[in-house]
Amino acid sequence: MAWVLKMDDATIESGLVHDFDASLSGIGQELGAGAYSMSDVLALPIFKQEDSSLPPENETKNPPFQYVLCAATSPAVKLHEETLTYLNQGQSYEVRMLDNRRSGELAELNNKMVKSTVRVVFHDRRLQYTEHQQLEGWRWNRPGDRLLDIDIPMSVGIVEQNTNPAQLNAAEFLWDLNKRASVFVQVHCISTEFTPRKHGGEKGVPFRIQIDTFAQGDGGEYTEHLHSASCQIKVFKPKGADRKQKTDREKMEKRNAQEKEKYQPSYDTTVLSECSPWPDAAYVSTNQAATTPSFTSTPLSTYTTSSVLDSDSSSPNHQADPGSNGNAEQLSPTASIQDTQKWLLKNRFNSYARVFSHFSGSDLLKLTRDDLVQICGPADGIRLFNALKSRSVRPRLTVYVCQESAQESPLLERHCSSENGDHSIAPSLHVYHALYLEDLTAAELIRKMACVCGIPLGKINQVYRQGPTGIHILLSDQMVYNLPDESCFLISTVKDELSEGLHLILK
Repeated sequence: MAWVLKMDDATIESGLVHDFDASLSGIGQELGAGAYSMSDVLALPIFKQEDSSLPPENETKNPPFQYVLCAATSPAVKLHEETLTYLNQGQSYEVRMLDNRRSGELAELNNKMVKSTVRVVFHDRRLQYTEHQQLEGWRWNRPGDRLLDIDIPMSVGIVEQNTNPAQLNAAEFLWDLNKRASVFVQVHCISTEFTPRKHGGEKGVPFRIQIDTFAQGDGGEYTEHLHSASCQIKVFKPKGADRKQKTDREKMEKRNAQEKEKYQPSYDTTVLSECSPWPDAAYVSTNQAATTPSFTSTPLSTYTTSSVLDSDSSSPNHQADPGSNGNAEQLSPTASIQDTQKWLLKNRFNSYARVFSHFSGSDLLKLTRDDLVQICGPADGIRLFNALKSRSVRPRLTVYVCQESAQESPLLERHCSSENGDHSIAPSLHVYHALYLEDLTAAELIRKMACVCGIPLGKINQVYRQGPTGIHILLSDQMVYNLPDESCFLISTVKDELSEGLHLILK
């Protein structure tokens, strides 16, 4: 028996519309927020196959050494930013030296000592460029103090601790990899000492504690670099770091849960992160007494010919040094990196040789005045800019001199024809030498004349200038000071029979 369902067209159309609406309403529910989780998606076979190509977590490369500073990190540091640790001035903090080598890794270090250098340096790149000037200023304000010290009685497992008096911000020591080693460090400078205005601890400049570890080389010196790590710190006056840590913690407690997720948690210790080794040209304190020029009056008789040969006189046969007369030799745009380094050392910019270690002449000349001031500070920045851009300074006085006993030279002979066609040789030309004076003293002029004439300075007794009526006037500082620029003189020599010396007469 067959059943036949008879429905009109209107009933069929309404049913189809209802089923279609129901199917659409289910789409939003199936794709809702709670329908799937990311872990379920990653669990799919296709993602498992991709993950299999990645190295296992236990195969990631770990550093051979690890250094842990036993001081809490700040809770007020955002995610993906470097940790920040607050320290108290002069307080001893432990740094644990850990050997993380795997079995067989760096086996040549087994049962051997390694050397580590711990130093406190600037975190800001701008202050790193002017580190020498900043630390020298600190040294003058606090003579006899050091920026970093090692607390030897509290340290464990270190030997041959050494602090160089010329490096106030660094100390080095040896430690055994097979024994527990901890070094206690004290930082004596505070962050606000290097700010233009004293605003307080939170406005101070950040520092870095960096540790570089070296192995012993073939020559017996610890020069083979193994590992370097550092962390960011700020140093406060005694108990100031504790107050700052408490303030940051209270601020974080007042934030809601959503805001707290943007910040790192505070850890009890600070793990130093790997970094590049500190450059070899570290800060070295200079002896101010050695760099301060001394001005003493030297008697004329103490000068010798050898010392006169280094004077800044010039002539056709004697070329002056390009850097003489107090003028800096111009740096060529085509100068190589090595030539640029030599130019910096020659013009007394030794402390910035490391900063510009990769600069050619063209690179250095492209820097503006503001760039140099920011890198080198106001004083040295302006001096470096002037040395690079300015022209040579004109000497204060130029004098032309010629020895009266002219010597004949084939290059200077003048040939002339007589009326009957015979050739004759005219007297030789007088060759003058240019003397450039800076001090405008009689001693300076006499030194340079002795050099030009080839006369030992000790044999010159007196120097006279011939007056308008033939009288001889003794040369003095006042006379040289009042000489007109580009004056010309003929030098005649008169032998002193009593002392077997010479008198020079300027005509």
